[in-house]
Parts: sequence; structure tokens; C-alpha cells
Amino acid sequence: MAPRAPRERGEPPNTEMEPMIKVSQRGRWIRGCATVVACVSALALSACGGKAEHGSPGKAPAGAIGVNSYLWRATLDTLSFMPLASADPYGGVVVTDWYINPERPTERFKVTVYILDTRLRADGLAVNVYKEISNGQGGWIPSPAADQTSSDIENAILTKARQLRLSNLKG
Repeated sequence: MAPRAPRERGEPPNTEMEPMIKVSQRGRWIRGCATVVACVSALALSACGGKAEHGSPGKAPAGAIGVNSYLWRATLDTLSFMPLASADPYGGVVVTDWYINPERPTERFKVTVYILDTRLRADGLAVNVYKEISNGQGGWIPSPAADQTSSDIENAILTKARQLRLSNLKG
């Protein structure tokens, strides 16, 4: 089939070629849109990356622990009488092993401290105390610890953290 000359105004459309022209124009339009979307997406993704630090308050500087250092040190100091099971300075979790007070050998305690913030704040600390009572046959039975016990440990840690901060500021 020989190529046809462009149609003149008022001439009826060539029904064989007209749909092919519309399809090829639509294909070019879709490819153009896809190219624009790909470029915009690449630009948006490039803005997300990068290694520059912008001083976000939630991040600790490189080489530092991931939580407030005063709360961390105060937690370790306050619970130093109990055996330490694990301590994660980046996650801010301190777990003690079971401690039996020599004056009360029928009960034992375990403490878990969560340091939740990089700032020295009262709500940046959570303390869980677990208590068990001896059943008299060498086993232990879980028992609820007094609510005041958690609060007392929390307050002792916060007081020690404030003292550490003040001694550091005084130099």
C-alpha cells in the first residue's frame, strides 16, 4: 500500500489509518508521562538519602550510647547491689538477675529498667520490678511487688542522674 498524502480540510478521514495514528499518539503520551513520573520519583528519592547529619535531637552522635548517659550511669550505680544479667547501652535496657536480700531469704527480686529517651526527663525512664516468694520446697512462686518499689527505684535513679549532671556542669 502506497503512503497517502496528508488529508485536506473537509476531506473525510481515512478509517484504516486514523486508529493507528491515535494509538501511536497515545503511546507517545503515555511514554512521556512515564518518563516524567520516573524523573520526579528519582528526584524525590535522592532527597531522602545522603549522609549529612542535620542535628536531629533523637539521634546520638557517632560513638555515643543511644540513651541519656546520666540516666544510664545512674541506673547502673543505683542497681549496683544486684547482680547484672544484661545491659544494652544502645537500646537503653538494664536487666538484673534475681537478688535475694540476706535479711529476707524467702523472697527475691529482679529489676528491668528501660531508658526511653536521650534527654534527662522523668518520663524517659520505666522500671519493672518482679518479685518471687519461696514455696519452702526449693521453688519460687511469682508474687506482685509493691507499686511503691518501682517508684522508689525510679526516683533513686532520677536523683542520681541529676546529681551526676550537676557535678558534670560544675566541672
